[in-house]
Amino acid sequence: MKFMVTSRGDDVSNTLQQRIKRYLLDFGLLYDEHEPEMVITVGGDGTLLQAFHDYSERLEDTAFVGIHTGHLGFYADWVPDEVEKLVIHIAKTPYQIVEYPLLEVVIRQEGTSNSERHLALNECTIKSIGGSLVSTIDIKGEPFEVFRGDGLCVSTPSGSTAYNKALGGAILHPSLASIQIAEMASINNRVYRTVGSPLVLPQHHTCLLKPLNDVDIQVTVDHYTLEHRRIKSLQCRVAEEKIRFARFRPFPFWKRVRESFIRE
Repeated sequence: MKFMVTSRGDDVSNTLQQRIKRYLLDFGLLYDEHEPEMVITVGGDGTLLQAFHDYSERLEDTAFVGIHTGHLGFYADWVPDEVEKLVIHIAKTPYQIVEYPLLEVVIRQEGTSNSERHLALNECTIKSIGGSLVSTIDIKGEPFEVFRGDGLCVSTPSGSTAYNKALGGAILHPSLASIQIAEMASINNRVYRTVGSPLVLPQHHTCLLKPLNDVDIQVTVDHYTLEHRRIKSLQCRVAEEKIRFARFRPFPFWKRVRESFIRE
């Protein structure tokens, strides 16, 4: 099997990265940065998020597993003391593949027929650069509302515990093929009226955002920021692709939620 190991870049993570690489090479596995069948990330959720974007063109052929060297993550579930155990699992044990849904974002700009397609593991946000954002929201090709406020966040189920949660969105189990739309400080008056609650859309339901006011727009896709002077539309839906995680033991989602937000 071909593998790749990434690191957050701190001394602890770099040391673990080299240990894992050396152990797996000793077991006869092949190190391949270009076409890995497994990507092992050492650091935290941000490290795995970066690895996902680095290998987003190989999602059907690459599985991910994360080791956290900081706080417990939602994607990185192994700890440094378990490195030897994990290495043996990778080298000797058949593993289960768990797939999580992703968000597809298609951005179309004014004055051109070209479009940009992005995949998000956590979320996409749209905000204005200075002033409020005014945008229509269409769902399944039908007008739903006109939004005015700071911005909108569209998240995946696995990303529902991130920015979406801070906005008052619901926590969704990652087995649900869906996306969630959460408002950022919406303004409601006689002219602009929004539902005021997060919306959960199932697979095959498309959300189309069309900015109405003449403002510069900032779009984020996970940790990447994309600035556009004029956006014609931003289309979001559940992507056909999925991220694949290598599981060698149970990793209960609700247990992670409890340990991250409730457990003292």
